[in-house]
Amino acid sequence: MNNLTTKLMGVELKNPLVLGACSLSNHPEKLKELEEAGISAIVFKSLFEEQIMREAYELEEQLHQYDDRNAEMTNLFPVVEHSGPGEHILKLKAAVDAVSIPVFASINCVYEQTWVEYAKALADTGIAGLELNFYDTPKKIERTAQEIEDYQVRIVEAVKKATNLPIQIKLSRYYTNPLNLIERLDKAGADSFVLFNRLFLPTIDTHKEEFALSWDYTEPEERLYALRFAGLMYGKIDADIVSNTGIYTWNDVVSMILAGANSVQIVSVIYKWGWKHIPTILDRLDGWMNSKGYKSLDDFRGKLAHINIKDKTQYTRAQYVDILLKQKPLFLTEDIR
Repeated sequence: MNNLTTKLMGVELKNPLVLGACSLSNHPEKLKELEEAGISAIVFKSLFEEQIMREAYELEEQLHQYDDRNAEMTNLFPVVEHSGPGEHILKLKAAVDAVSIPVFASINCVYEQTWVEYAKALADTGIAGLELNFYDTPKKIERTAQEIEDYQVRIVEAVKKATNLPIQIKLSRYYTNPLNLIERLDKAGADSFVLFNRLFLPTIDTHKEEFALSWDYTEPEERLYALRFAGLMYGKIDADIVSNTGIYTWNDVVSMILAGANSVQIVSVIYKWGWKHIPTILDRLDGWMNSKGYKSLDDFRGKLAHINIKDKTQYTRAQYVDILLKQKPLFLTEDIR
C-alpha cells in the first residue's frame, strides 16, 4: 500500500480517515473495531456546557421538590452538587485507554472562563488534542458579527495559553466571510480547522403543532461546502484543513485532498454502511493512487487548490446560469429520468 500518512493538528495519522464526534465513541468496544478496520483517529463525543447546565438544573429541581413539605423530609432529599463534566471525562479516559490511535476531545461552552476550565480538565485524560466547536445562533439583533468573531478569537488565545494541547476549530458555515475568520483564528494559534459543522435546525410537526426532532444523516452534496473552502484556504494558512459532512466514498476523500484537505471526518457513512466500509475506502484510495502514479498524499494534496489552478472562478463561481452555459454538470447523463 502507498503512503497514506497525514497530519491532524500536527499529530501524525496513518491515513486521512478520522471518526468525527458522535455517540459511537461512548463504546470502547466499537472504537476497537473501528481502529482494526483502519480508522486513523477518533474525535470523542462533544462535551456541551449547555447540556451540563441543564442537567444540573434538573437535578436541583428533583432534589428540592419536597423541601417545603416538612422539615424532616429535607434529610431524605439532601442537596447534591451536580458532577459536571466528571462522567464525560471518565468515558473519555476509557476511550483513550481502549485504542492505540490518537483520541481528540471536543467541547462547546457558553462562558469564556468555562472554555478554559473544561480544556484543562480534558487535557489530563491523555488526549492528543482538543476540538473547539464554534457557532453562534443569533439571539439578539443588536449583537454584531464583529463581536461574535472577536469573542471566538479570544477563546482560542485563552485555551492555547492555558494548555499545551494542539487545538482544532470546528466551524459552522454561517459566517459572512469564513476566509477572514479562519485567517484570524489561524494567527491566534489554531492548529487545524474542520469545515464544517452540521447544526440542528428547528422542525415543526404540523399535525401535533409542536417541535420535532430534525436530525438525519448528512447528504453527499453537503460535502461541496467543505470542498470549496478547503480549496480556497490551502496554502494560505499554517493550520491543517479537515473536510467534514457528506463524505461517503473514496472519491469524496480524493476530491478533498486534491482541494487541499489533510484529512476528513466521517460519521454518517459508518452509521449507514458500518465500519466494514472503512477498508473499502482505503483500498480504493490506494488503487486510485496506483493508477495515477502517486506514492503519497502529499504528491497530489492541493493540486486543484485555488492557488494552483488557472481558472480561479472554479471556487468562487456561484451563478447557476453561468455554470449551465459553460459546462455540463457532472450529474447529467444520457439516460436522465
